[in-house]
Amino acid sequence: MVNGMDQKREKLDSNDTVRQIAERFQCSYKAFAQGSDPKLVEEAYFAAFEAGKAGGFYPVIVCLDDYAVEWLLEISKDYDREQLLTDWEDRGAQILKERYEEYTEHLDEQELADFIGNEKQGDVLGEFCSYCSFRDGTLEADTLLLEIPVKHPWEIIAYVPMGGWNECPAPEEMIPICKYWYEKYGAVPAAFTHDVMEFYAPNGLNGNDPLETAKEHYAFCTDRIDQGTRTYKVSELAAGLAESRIWYFWWD
Repeated sequence: MVNGMDQKREKLDSNDTVRQIAERFQCSYKAFAQGSDPKLVEEAYFAAFEAGKAGGFYPVIVCLDDYAVEWLLEISKDYDREQLLTDWEDRGAQILKERYEEYTEHLDEQELADFIGNEKQGDVLGEFCSYCSFRDGTLEADTLLLEIPVKHPWEIIAYVPMGGWNECPAPEEMIPICKYWYEKYGAVPAAFTHDVMEFYAPNGLNGNDPLETAKEHYAFCTDRIDQGTRTYKVSELAAGLAESRIWYFWWD
């Protein structure tokens, strides 16, 4: 008798699209079927993260929803991996500063103070959630755990060139931002859907000011506050970031 999990594995193993996408990355990978327990993915990620320290890779989770499949099979063809790895400027902090100023320049002094706020509570994120179904908490779609063969975590973006639409930073901007955040916080790009990106920050804020970090997160993704908080204030996000190990960004 074949149980439900075995049936899911058989279906996944025979899924040509999943295999085609995985093989395009030219690296080791594990595949998890839609409807599986997300904790299995997270456990595999953390084990791979430790193994990668000696193995010369960084793990990445990619949820293969319909839009992500289109993005990986078609849109990503517009990007040359080697060119992305060389054609960027090391100015992550400046990019975030400029974006924050752009998004807040219309606010007067009092409005800016109100936007910052003085909230003391915020959501603490300790688990990945981008690939979880809102319906039942299982995997939203077939999901890959890739062992990306890069020396530096910011180079992951050259393999998974997300961005460049709406307010989402282009890959050429994401690379220096990711470098800046790794050097400042130890945070690494960890999970992707077609419109969500999550970082793993094992050192938390690494002794940095939560309010300043929250401003950087708003600059990176305005929806993190505009649609991801109850009060729409920077201080609410900051209060949660102080204890969070996962950073969540969603571009509507």
